[in-house]
Amino acid sequence: MQKSFLIADSGSTKTDWVLTNANGECSFQSAGINPFYQTAEEIIPVLEKEVVPNLIGEVDKIYFFGAGCADEKTSKPVFDALTKCVSSASIIEVASDMLGAARGLCGHEPGLACILGTGANNAYYDGANIVRSIGSLGFWLGDEGSGSYLGKTLVVHFLQNELPADLHESFANQYPHLNRLSVLDNAYKKPYPNRFFASFSTFIAAHREHPFLKNLIENAFTLFVEKYICKHKEAETVPVHFTGSIAFYYQDILKTVLEKKGLRPGRILRSPLEGLLQYYS
Repeated sequence: MQKSFLIADSGSTKTDWVLTNANGECSFQSAGINPFYQTAEEIIPVLEKEVVPNLIGEVDKIYFFGAGCADEKTSKPVFDALTKCVSSASIIEVASDMLGAARGLCGHEPGLACILGTGANNAYYDGANIVRSIGSLGFWLGDEGSGSYLGKTLVVHFLQNELPADLHESFANQYPHLNRLSVLDNAYKKPYPNRFFASFSTFIAAHREHPFLKNLIENAFTLFVEKYICKHKEAETVPVHFTGSIAFYYQDILKTVLEKKGLRPGRILRSPLEGLLQYYS
């Protein structure tokens, strides 16, 4: 009898799921799950409302790769929530989104795997395991090149009156209630400040041809490459792969930055799920 397995690729904003069983494949999305910000008690309702209704038949194995799942201790809220909500699973593996990205992007070949979505990350992968990661310091102190970093940079320019006049007017019209106090409230008092700032990346996408924003994106990617990628001694000899919405939608700018640094662009995928399906099949 064919075993069924569920794979998840989770960031702070959303989680992509794919269920594979005798009936084929079923893909769906849920809210982001991150044990750095959420307890098991907060994760369970997300699973019950947005995941369990999509599960057809019993699930035998679950492979969950997520932001904030650095080790067994930090992953425990996710493991406990999955155990409660999908009791049929005999195997539940919870690991970092970085390992999921590496397996999905590189398969069984060595390479540099990078994430540029709401957050940012990187690792050198030897074809089986992550050998090294130049650790990001998270949203407040790092995550250069990510959606939250781009949004934060844009909002700061807006509040400091540093945007070109046409861009300032467009931004003010789209976000008429945004001001210094509302930004500080979302940044320091409300939960998920990374999601709040990442939401402004939609404005960047809509105006990406504006020279100011093209420069902003290129500078952010250059920072990411210099701070993380170039510190791996293998950077010039293996392909540099990327996953995440920011990498995917701005891949033309990203490739230009990589090539300027003498690096070889590899696969650039919106989600590593396609590669993960191949890996586990």
